[in-house]
Amino acid sequence: MLKKILIISVLIFLQGFNAYAGSDGENALNKKKTEQATKTRDCFEKLNRATFSFNQGLDKTLLKPIAEGYRKLPEGVQTGTSNAVRNLSNLITIPNNVLQGDVKTAFVNTGRLLVNSTVGILGFVDVANKIGFPKYEREDYGQTLGKWGFGPGCYLVLPVLGPSTVRDTTGSFVNVFGGDPWYNASTHGNNEFLSEGIYLASKGISGIEFRANNIESLENLEKNSIDFYASIRSLYLQDRENKIKNLQRGNLEIIFEDDNGWEEIETKN
Repeated sequence: MLKKILIISVLIFLQGFNAYAGSDGENALNKKKTEQATKTRDCFEKLNRATFSFNQGLDKTLLKPIAEGYRKLPEGVQTGTSNAVRNLSNLITIPNNVLQGDVKTAFVNTGRLLVNSTVGILGFVDVANKIGFPKYEREDYGQTLGKWGFGPGCYLVLPVLGPSTVRDTTGSFVNVFGGDPWYNASTHGNNEFLSEGIYLASKGISGIEFRANNIESLENLEKNSIDFYASIRSLYLQDRENKIKNLQRGNLEIIFEDDNGWEEIETKN
């Protein structure tokens, strides 16, 4: 009970900042100076930069070496792991499809989940893609809040988890109240196949996979950025804006696993 009261208090606190911080403006993503409909304030910049530095240190000493080891695994193992994690992410996407009023896509993604979880051997083989299902697009609770009209609020850098906003952080708390069926089933269910350990492992693998996919991209971005912190902030905010509006992504594509983790940054020529 005390835990729930504390969480509710945090939610109210975060939503208060969300109401305070929304404003119109422009935000540069790259040389094209892509415009954002909403400019997100960096209300906690000093704290954010300190957290960013901490995350960078953690990345260099722990995450990057693990990611480099992951890249040495056989390609089939990496592909299967990626497919399985993507399949599990349907458990977040489907309820958000419904909450956003996109019932048709919710049915499609439900079919995708059923096919890949059975014929696809728990998702290790993306059978749905092979038989012609539409391209999969992730949705999360932060995106849903955005489509419901909530502004992003202040920009936040979370320890370990990285870039976020008040709105996206608020969306991530939905997991605590059972909004993430995978989390709910694995931590509160009574079965031998779903456990809290497996859930945490799936989230950890998502982060490792993202880092492994982007070793060179992030190194190049850091090398060529006058302010690496500002570059990451701009990329994150532009990507979230695009996702909420279902816009096509630009030269720099950032895809997030859900509201917590990055999956891929791809520089297109």
